[in-house]
Amino acid sequence: MSQKVLLSSKEINIILHRLACQLLENHLDFSETVLIGMQPRGRFVAERLTKILKEEYKVKHIDVGFLDITFYRDDFRRGDKTLEANQTKIDFLVEDKKVVLIDDVLYTGRSIRAALTAIQSFGRPSEIELLTLIDRRFSRHLPIQPTYRGRQVDAINNERVVVLWEENDGEDQIYMINK
Repeated sequence: MSQKVLLSSKEINIILHRLACQLLENHLDFSETVLIGMQPRGRFVAERLTKILKEEYKVKHIDVGFLDITFYRDDFRRGDKTLEANQTKIDFLVEDKKVVLIDDVLYTGRSIRAALTAIQSFGRPSEIELLTLIDRRFSRHLPIQPTYRGRQVDAINNERVVVLWEENDGEDQIYMINK
């Protein structure tokens, strides 16, 4: 097994600032926009982006939530491994709002499909966009593309992208691992 660093902590920080600027360009004051991090790892991206937008760009109010898609997945109860649910925390309506779904890695697109179904439980958004830190472009099973993309990666065969976060793993780092 070999691993290669795709993004260092500094590079991740630069990309998060660029993504925050792109969000700000398209949504200005966020009065009609909500950010929803997909559990478990999209949560870290959503929290970091919110912090940047509030502290560095002085956005006064942003509705941020976290969505668990476990029971909406098409592979639920299909494998040997028991899936563990995370907590959904959306304490606002998404009815007629612009929703930005946020995840760390876009791989097959199946998680996004599940999120699109799950979000309907909270209302009917006027628009849904997708923000992803890493886009594995040659791995898609469904016709899903991100609106905002941190870095595009060509991961094939047995290669995996692993995202580590300071809050959870003790460091910010993104690796490509070849099994």
